[in-house]
Amino acid sequence: MYFMALATDYDGTLAHDGLVTASTLSALKKLKKSGRKLILVTGRELPDLKEVFPEVGLFDKVVAENGALIYTPASEEEQTISPSPSADFVDRLKKRGVKPLSVGRSIVATWEPHQATVLDVIKELGLELEIIFNKGAVMILPSGINKATGLAAALKDLRLSPHNVVGIGDGENDHAFLRASGCSIAVANALPAVKETADLVTREARGKGVEELIGKLIKQDHLIARKRLRGVLLGTANGKKVYLSPVETVLIAGSSGIGKSTLATALTERLAEQGLQFCIFDPEGDYDGLEGAVPLGDGSTTPSKEQLLELIEKPSTNIVVNGLALKVDERPDFFAELLPGLGSVRYRTARPHWLIIDEAHHLLPRRREDTRAVLSLELPGTVLITVHPEAISTGVLRLVTAVIALGPKAKSVIKTFCKEAGLEAPKSIPSPKGDRVLLWRPQDGKKPFTVKAIEPHQSLKRHSRKYAEGELDEAGSFYFTGPEKAMNLRAHNLIIFAQMAEGIDDKTWEYHLRAGDYSKWFRQQIRDKELARETAEAEKDKRLSPEDSRKRVLEAVRRRYTAPATAPER
Repeated sequence: MYFMALATDYDGTLAHDGLVTASTLSALKKLKKSGRKLILVTGRELPDLKEVFPEVGLFDKVVAENGALIYTPASEEEQTISPSPSADFVDRLKKRGVKPLSVGRSIVATWEPHQATVLDVIKELGLELEIIFNKGAVMILPSGINKATGLAAALKDLRLSPHNVVGIGDGENDHAFLRASGCSIAVANALPAVKETADLVTREARGKGVEELIGKLIKQDHLIARKRLRGVLLGTANGKKVYLSPVETVLIAGSSGIGKSTLATALTERLAEQGLQFCIFDPEGDYDGLEGAVPLGDGSTTPSKEQLLELIEKPSTNIVVNGLALKVDERPDFFAELLPGLGSVRYRTARPHWLIIDEAHHLLPRRREDTRAVLSLELPGTVLITVHPEAISTGVLRLVTAVIALGPKAKSVIKTFCKEAGLEAPKSIPSPKGDRVLLWRPQDGKKPFTVKAIEPHQSLKRHSRKYAEGELDEAGSFYFTGPEKAMNLRAHNLIIFAQMAEGIDDKTWEYHLRAGDYSKWFRQQIRDKELARETAEAEKDKRLSPEDSRKRVLEAVRRRYTAPATAPER
């Protein structure tokens, strides 16, 4: 499920002439049984609401007095989020002949045409009050209090995000909370202004319209999210903006160093701007220092499941789970242990809205068909990032709804994906050039097309510890073999590389030096262009003795990565 709660207005939406029909009540019960929350958002005062609607206990939260009062039926707890009305203000209104006049815990209400008198009294007393209109009703509340602020308070208690709420209403005072909802619905009898700004308008009026919406939510939750919600911006194609749906499972794949992490960083920036929560599983520390996210774990500290679940409960907190302290072969088990707990939170709250899994071939390897992991991913908003799509679990690949392929091997990425997922490859696949990426949605029946991808505002700051002390995988390690391939010494980080470089014979050192192997490794795997450039100069300088070239290369490595206290972060 993507939409975890229904927020509905009462009069003119849920109720007709103050009453809710049996069929509408039945639909509300059905929605609640689906695991969703019910929130009633009304301008009525609580005692009045309880009298006309004894079934108020069906709701998990009630936002009464047009946002000023939050009521929890299960505990009967009442919480006011704005001060009580001034006694002087109420007395002045009575003296000025304002009738009828209703005074609640925070709200003061009357009817037109008394709004002019109300405004005069507010000015006379110099009060910070607002007048809110709704089909003839005149409601006076402290400045900034409306149905949207009340809904926000209710959602905070429920630990839900407004992005996962469907709001439905009909009147002027519903505008605020409908705009604050992830998807806004107007019933057929709503005012024209409400219909114009709503994402959808029901065919039926009032309670029947609510029943119609509930039926769609239960049967077509993801379809509504995919068609009606804008999603996150990926880039532009043919002058039009291209978005990733909030319920997609996305595969980002391409050769090493081609820009996958850069694209993912740009996506996280857009998610943060929209208030969409994300969690990144970062096995190699590539997102350390990412803006707008709380780091969990580092090169020497393993992140804990308890910390992750505690942080994820806060809808506004984004998290980067750094697995650099784990050995490569420990990462799949660690990730598999985290997924069920995270999946439980996502099932209950649909958060984090996006789960981004870097180096997915390590965390969800093909050799490990972990049913728990796959089931945890069958939820909205997942991004899988990899160099090797063929090494990802087949069960996971079959969940993918969008493939983003980068670099010169983009065509082969889509073909490999199709082979592994058991799909027929598209006959025509264009080649992305420059800053463009290839996007293909297997289920929409259309051809792959190129997109000019968005770029991040920040630069990824890769910490030197990852390369100095971490453990690169076998494909990313350096191997000293010598000219006769007589050895096969693996250096899985720069410290090991330096130690081995000092110990090997001159012939082996020179063999890799003249082949340009060192600069190639620094550029492609360590991803340090400056180190690669400085090393390439030593590789090309045939005047240098093995001792001198070795000294120059290792000094460059240590200066950047292993020198105590002075090693800069990249």
